[in-house]
Amino acid sequence: MRIHDRLRDWVRVDAERAISPSEAIIDSQSVKSAAMVSEEVGYDAGKKIKGRKRFLTVDTLGLVLRVLVCAANVGEREGGKKVLKKVKQMGNAVSRLNIIWVDGGYSGNPFLKWVMDCFRWIVQVVLLPEHSKNFILLPKRWVVERTFGWLTGCRRLNKDYELLPESSEAFIYIAMIRIMVRRLA
Repeated sequence: MRIHDRLRDWVRVDAERAISPSEAIIDSQSVKSAAMVSEEVGYDAGKKIKGRKRFLTVDTLGLVLRVLVCAANVGEREGGKKVLKKVKQMGNAVSRLNIIWVDGGYSGNPFLKWVMDCFRWIVQVVLLPEHSKNFILLPKRWVVERTFGWLTGCRRLNKDYELLPESSEAFIYIAMIRIMVRRLA
């Protein structure tokens, strides 16, 4: 984790950005689990997937701040709260953070109020236009989707093969270390 955080700081400095981001984006991704995985596995009825759900918090460059892997039946708001607690524990590394961009799954006054009360961060919900039938690039939200795309480029992350969710989190950090080292090279 320390290597990941140090590399993220270097990439942000290389991109001429402040080390502490001022905005972050949260999203989740449900992935199927392998047959031998039985711990923390659930069913995501919305996506019809039995497996685990990855909650990612990324900065505006698409670099991962914190990851949470849990059963797929965990709701967006509940998982969002857990991953935001991990982000807050980063201390000075997120001292400038003030806006969190989310999709419609995180909307609702209880979640927005909880984030404001606990962390003093503003939650901005980005929704699709009502009558959209084609693909539309959503402002700020595309960054986290791009990060998910980077991660699926790693064969080990296409499916969840790990027995423990903590191991899955570790492999996501390792994949991001590889991506950041290539960016700095």
